[in-house]
Amino acid sequence: MLFRARSGTFLTFALAGLLTGVWVARMPALAAKFGTSEAEIGVVVLVWGLGAVAAMQALRGVMARAGSRAALQVALPLTALSYAAVALAPTYGVLLAAVVLFGMTFGITDIAMNAQGSVVERAYGRSIMSGMHAGWCVGAMSGGLFGVVTAAAGLGFTATVLTAALLTLPAGLALGRTYLPDPPAPAASGTGRGARRLPPAVYLIGVLGFIAFMAEGSIADWSGLLLHDEMGATEAVAAAGYPMFELAMLLGRLVGDRVRMRLGTRRLLTGAGLGTALGMTVVVLAPAPSVAIAGFFVTGLVVCTVVPTTISLAGTAAPDRPAAAVAQVGAMGYGGLLLGPVVVGFLGDATSLRVGVGTVVVLALLIAAGARYVPLGAGGDVAAPAEVPVDAGRAGDARPEPVAA
Repeated sequence: MLFRARSGTFLTFALAGLLTGVWVARMPALAAKFGTSEAEIGVVVLVWGLGAVAAMQALRGVMARAGSRAALQVALPLTALSYAAVALAPTYGVLLAAVVLFGMTFGITDIAMNAQGSVVERAYGRSIMSGMHAGWCVGAMSGGLFGVVTAAAGLGFTATVLTAALLTLPAGLALGRTYLPDPPAPAASGTGRGARRLPPAVYLIGVLGFIAFMAEGSIADWSGLLLHDEMGATEAVAAAGYPMFELAMLLGRLVGDRVRMRLGTRRLLTGAGLGTALGMTVVVLAPAPSVAIAGFFVTGLVVCTVVPTTISLAGTAAPDRPAAAVAQVGAMGYGGLLLGPVVVGFLGDATSLRVGVGTVVVLALLIAAGARYVPLGAGGDVAAPAEVPVDAGRAGDARPEPVAA
């Protein structure tokens, strides 16, 4: 059933967001555990991103053939196990190795759940991707609040992250039965590299995704340390910055699909870029942690639609190969996640975290400027209807039928 698939995908986004929320909120505790500098934390983020991008590129073809459902059924439980390895790492060197593994499994989970979201969206025949990403916000906000509570209670990084991993593992296994099978790809009209090449529109969308992910990643990975180290907030207050950002993301994504349908994709992206630049200017110039947290809230409220819109566009740009298209845009986006936090970290070491985080203002303006060039594809501003399996609740038995436009 479509409702079960939509709910299961929503909850998958929520679990991934939960792991991220805990990770980000307790970043100061991670730095304290190993006595690391901002640059060394930047290296942790770097190797996480390298693992994610490497796995995405190496397994993109495998995932396209296996489908998003099979990929999620394997990758999500493995992500929980690798998260536990991060929690239990005894030294900085072992931590880096565990983070690479976590990045690889999380990266596959991320692109697979977005591909599954694209499959469900196309089955519905209308834009629902922003609502799917609202699940991420629910999870990230919950994980961030969990980080606040554990920080206030005096729990360290290891106990907090290990608990989150143990909660995620059984939930991830249970969700594996809810996913839709991917629609069958048509027979290739050619052979070799040409038959596997994605449309140019996918790569253009990927550029915008790169910028958007770079901005979001910089906020996620450095909000806590900006509040704690630069503005003198306690660990508990610093941990509240990211959940407030995600709360605003949640509120925005709950209405994002309707706003996109009303304004159109390009106007939506232009407004999101300008609003993000304004919100992050408030953060950079904030005289106190409370003002910065308010700026993060404003930023989350407007930036929230950019990433789900690029993923939705990717799925419609290559309707016969949505998993491969989403994987490509996801890999390019993770390049932004890889580069952004590292740039912020090294700028923070050289100058200040205010200057480093200020790069998000520039990135947001690039989103606004680039929105006019976004290719809308055949579906325009609405998700194109696709083939949807009948009796999608029965794995393996589904037979596709076209949905009427």
